[in-house]
Parts: sequence; C-alpha cells; structure tokens
Amino acid sequence: MTADGEVRAGPLAGVVVIDLTRVVAGPYCSMMFADLGATVIKIEHPTDPDYVRSFPPFIDDGGGARSGFFAQYNRGKLGAHLDLKDAEGKRIFLRMIAKADVLIENFRPGTMEKLGLGHAVLREANPRLVYTAISGFGHSGPNSLRPSFDNNAQAAGGLWSMNGEPDDPVRVGTIIGDLAASLYGAFGTLAALRQAEATGVGQMVDISQQDAVLSLTENAVVRYTMAGEVARPLGNEHPFVRPYGRYPCKDGYVFFGAYTDKFWAEACRLFGTPEHARDPEIDTMAKRFDLAVYERRIRPIVEAWCGGRTKEELEEIAGDRFPLSPIKTIDEVVNDPHIRARGMIVPVAYGGLRADVFGSPVKLSDVPPPTGLTAPLPGEDNEQVFLSWLGLAPTEYAALRQRGVV
Repeated sequence: MTADGEVRAGPLAGVVVIDLTRVVAGPYCSMMFADLGATVIKIEHPTDPDYVRSFPPFIDDGGGARSGFFAQYNRGKLGAHLDLKDAEGKRIFLRMIAKADVLIENFRPGTMEKLGLGHAVLREANPRLVYTAISGFGHSGPNSLRPSFDNNAQAAGGLWSMNGEPDDPVRVGTIIGDLAASLYGAFGTLAALRQAEATGVGQMVDISQQDAVLSLTENAVVRYTMAGEVARPLGNEHPFVRPYGRYPCKDGYVFFGAYTDKFWAEACRLFGTPEHARDPEIDTMAKRFDLAVYERRIRPIVEAWCGGRTKEELEEIAGDRFPLSPIKTIDEVVNDPHIRARGMIVPVAYGGLRADVFGSPVKLSDVPPPTGLTAPLPGEDNEQVFLSWLGLAPTEYAALRQRGVV
C-alpha cells in the first residue's frame, strides 16, 4: 500500500509491517521491507516524533528544512500518529496489530510491557504476528536493561578494541552496530515470517546490537578460544595475510591485496617486474606472509609500484586482473560510474524537497528497484492508515484527532 492507496509492487507486497522504531537501529530494518514492497506504517507520537527528523544534513528550499538523514532511513513508509500511552491509542494499536504481519520496535526491553503492549498481549491479539525487538543487549541476560547506542555495541561487542592503530583503539567510522542489528533483524524477521505463513504461529525475533557486533569480529573469537590470542588494533594491516593493506600513491592511497600466488604473479607482470614472481625468497604465499620477509622485501616492492602512480592509473593497471581499489572519499564513491550503474544513489522526496540517498544493495533479477520514493512527514498518512486501511469510522477518527490520540 502506497500513500495514495495503491498496492505496492515487489516480493513482499501484501506484508504489513508496523514500525515503532526510531533513529537507525530499526528504521533501517523496516526500510528494507519497504524497499521490497511491504507496506510499512511508521507510527510516531503526535507530539514526540522520531527525533532524527531534526538531524543534519538538511534540505531546505526556504519553506522549511527537512532532514536528509531521516529521509535516507524512512523512505517508502507511511507516516501515522498514535499515542500508545492513551487507552484509546492502545485499543487502536491492537486493532492494527490484528491486521498486521510484523511489528518492529527498538525500545529498551520492558518498555512495551510498561505500555501494556508486550509480546504476550500482542500475540493474543494476533497469534501469527512476528514481533521483532532490536535492543542494545537483547531481551535476556544480565545486561538486557542497559541503555545503548551504537558506540556501546562497538565497545561491548569487541570491535572497538581491535580497530585502529596499535595501542590506539578507534571506533569504526560508521554506526556499524545499528546497521548490523538492522540487517540481522531483517533476516530474522523474514525467517520467522516464513514460518508464520506456514504454521499460522508467529514468534519473537530478539536482536542485540552487542551480538551483531560480535559476529562481525572475523577471526577474533577463534584466535582467542583456540590459541589464546587477544585481537589488537592492527591499523591497516591484516593479522597474517600479506601484502594486504593500504599503500600510498601519488594522490592518496589504494588497497592492494594481490597476496595469492596467482595474483602476485599477475601483479609482478603488469607492473613490469616479472622477476619478483620467480624470486625464491618471495615466490610463494607462505613466504610472503612471513612478517620479516614482508617488511624487508614485499612492502618496498609494492610501495615502489604504487608511489609514483595515481589512484586512477593504478586502478587501470589492475583492472579485473588482481585486487586493487583506490581508497575513495565519499564524493568519489557517489560519483563512481559503477555505483551509478548499480542504482545505488536514489532520489527521495521529503515534504516536496529532494534528498539523494543510498539505494538498496539487494538486486533481484525479476523485480525492478522501487521508484518514486518518498519519506513521510509526521502523521502525513493518518487518513490512509486509519480510515482506508484500518477502517475506522470517520466520526471515530475525528474524535481521536480532536483528543490528540492520532
């Protein structure tokens, strides 16, 4: 269902998601459902909407600023107001739940119970409901009630301790905990939804940001459990794979990763030094992995290849023959012809203004990407949601509006 009442297209068409989430860990999850055709109804309090509506950067034509940050994570959704603390608001919400397939919320555990709208209550209203809860530490365990932001997850999940330069841990430069939790939330919700469609019985999907971050620590867990080694920041180096890191070039840096015997030989040939592929000291991957050999022989070779060339020249040399990528700034990425060809920069209309945001990385061969994307103003689709979809009587809706419930 779109803002004008039309049925959405896509593989999730017909699925109705009630979205109570704020900020990113949750809105990104529900947005992925909207991208794939689900009807996502974003519910906000009439006087206390999602506060990222006030987050920069802003788009402004002189008639009012709109948050591009909000537009990026709430495209394709319907916007509705509802006061869940009001008795009538609760009643209306339960009617919505009875018609929905999925609920996604990212409150601290216990919040929905305090509202009288916990999982047990909602399951009684709709036994097939998939209830997805995204929180900092999950709904079980001794730390479940702790408040959390993305940085809490990066710190508590171990990622912060192993990122950055040696002896100087640095947070990952994006909200990876929020984003990972949203991705796992979408995956878990789809799995539960498939089972609910087969059995008629829904369940709770419990997603922890800390859990999500821990799962992104690559080999750190097994290095500790099997070898007693605690992962530390390595800067731009890999724990054992070499050459595999950042190298300076004429106008910035590139990632060079031709560490296998095949790729190493190809790089040696293309950079005009084929003899390095036959050198008995560095002719195998195992030899190049040795730190002393790498520092004495391999690093100087790669730095010599890259130092006198630009990012563009190096990318042209490597082509599709061995792994090398310029370390691009965001302006370079946004204007990358390949990114544009993949449809990864898309326009979103928000209150009559336009924000260009990242598109969906999910590409389906038989489903065209969504077009005409919009982000809702607060309560913009109240009538569509409560009158057309939920079926409230006009007089009932008018009374709720007068009381400020919707």
